[in-house]
Amino acid sequence: DGAGLHVVTDAGSDFWQETYYGFKRDSGHFYGFQTDGDFTAQLRVQGQFKELYDQAGIMVRVDETHWMKAGIELSDGRAMLSSVVTNGQSDWATNPYEGNPENFWIRATVKEGVLRLQVSSDSNTWALMRLCPFPVSSSYTVGPMICSPERGGLKVSFSDWQLGPPLNKQLHDLS
Repeated sequence: DGAGLHVVTDAGSDFWQETYYGFKRDSGHFYGFQTDGDFTAQLRVQGQFKELYDQAGIMVRVDETHWMKAGIELSDGRAMLSSVVTNGQSDWATNPYEGNPENFWIRATVKEGVLRLQVSSDSNTWALMRLCPFPVSSSYTVGPMICSPERGGLKVSFSDWQLGPPLNKQLHDLS
């Protein structure tokens, strides 16, 4: 609607490729927009994470085995900043999130084979979440992502969507 995108998850929805658990899943919810190469995308995420692995944020895909998802994920009894980069197999990085996990912004920039993830509690100050290599492609699909591997019914709203050329800011520029 005019206020944003509102999503309710299906049970067992997830994105994952093999590592540690041994299974492959490509059943998460993703609303993707095509890019013409490098970009910066950001959005606001509002949700109530209640069950193990409830997650929502942003995703960048090249194909089924080359992608990234990042945002808030409930793990170890608390809201964590979570990112998964998949290059054939998935990795997983988490850190406790000190802001309000029910209302945050996330930004992804892909430029010249590098992915830069940033998170914000107010859409003004953007802390670095992750910096890593990412596949070079002539186009990417990027947009809101939400999964609930252990249940159905996670409700999340996405708003303030922006997609444009990659930001050319210094690494420690938090604006």
